Amino acid sequence: MRRVRFHAYGGPEVLRVEEAEPPVAGPGELLVRTEAIGVTLPCVRRTHGDGNGGGDPLPAVPGGEIAGTVVAVGPEVTGFAVGDRVTSLTFKGSYAELALAPAFLADRIPDDASAVEAVALVRSGQVALAALSTAAPRDGESVLITGAASATGHLAVQLAKLQGVPRVVAAVSSAAKAEFLYGLGADEVVTYDQDSWGEPADIVLDGVGGELLPRALAAVTEGGRLIFFNSGGGTVPAYELLAGSKTVTGLTMRRFTTVHRERYEQHRAQLWELAGAGRLRVAVHAELPLEEAAKAHEIIEARANLGKVVLRP
Repeated sequence: MRRVRFHAYGGPEVLRVEEAEPPVAGPGELLVRTEAIGVTLPCVRRTHGDGNGGGDPLPAVPGGEIAGTVVAVGPEVTGFAVGDRVTSLTFKGSYAELALAPAFLADRIPDDASAVEAVALVRSGQVALAALSTAAPRDGESVLITGAASATGHLAVQLAKLQGVPRVVAAVSSAAKAEFLYGLGADEVVTYDQDSWGEPADIVLDGVGGELLPRALAAVTEGGRLIFFNSGGGTVPAYELLAGSKTVTGLTMRRFTTVHRERYEQHRAQLWELAGAGRLRVAVHAELPLEEAAKAHEIIEARANLGKVVLRP
């Protein structure tokens, strides 16, 4: 089978397509022939060695989410069979024609859904809903979303409006993304380089982090809260928390899927229902062959995407 692997940390240039033996499904695992592979900012950052945990151990196959067809079922797995179309978080090793998926995170793809739509919902939709449910917007509260044109951000904008949030502010790197976001329901669009992001928001969902984190925290109104779900790190100015009575809550899907299993399942059903009814739009910026994984990473690093970037083996 073909896979993409990197043997040293660095930019897109470190990614190499190579031939390898197929993995074997172990206990609790499914072996999936991939149809769509999600490309995310955390995956890109880990190839630089600056992602969660400092980067993947070398050599590594990047990736964290797939959609495809089950070709083998490991021991201790029930509820799945060869031939099932599934989508799943994988957390690693998904840039390949065949990838392993934890069965407890796998979900059957509805007959009327594409693999690309499925791979977008399995992570980006789940992250967006998890961030919103963690923030728990109350009546009349406003929400500001950084990285709003990203795979997760553009779904968070829509989901916030669907939940009745009266003011959703989309924060992005370029004004060229404004039309896209207004079309998804954003009430305001601001760019990172603006002196002001307008009136502070009750809730900020930060999917960017790094140097932007202090600005994101400053955009939280007094007594408000910031949900931090990015892999970019950053430093929180403690006095800002004290003086503004603000709170910061960290969110990772690896923990959310285990600690909040019931909510994860509820969110999965909700996302399929909304997408199936046409109320939640999955925007796909690019579908690229596996051999162009480096190009996919270049798009993400340049913050050029409007929605999801997907690899197709």
